[in-house]
Amino acid sequence: MIFEYAGIVTELEDRVCPHCNKPLDPWVAPPGSGWGIIMVCNNNECPHFQDSDKDIINKRDDSNLGCRYAENPDNGYKPFNLVALCR
Repeated sequence: MIFEYAGIVTELEDRVCPHCNKPLDPWVAPPGSGWGIIMVCNNNECPHFQDSDKDIINKRDDSNLGCRYAENPDNGYKPFNLVALCR
């Protein structure tokens, strides 16, 4: 997959979520996060994302935070949980 952002072209592997088999989307991480482009499952029906709000310890009950499946291309596509807003 070819991904272009702010005039910078990056070639990334086509990756799929192991939980729902949907393609992962490239996402530019916020400045200062230490990440560049990461691959994220944006499927709201993904089993990994569904009810993930219960997996975050010590969060406020009204915070609406959950976890999306993500991979870091700069780290050999190592998977991690990306904290996300669940609505």
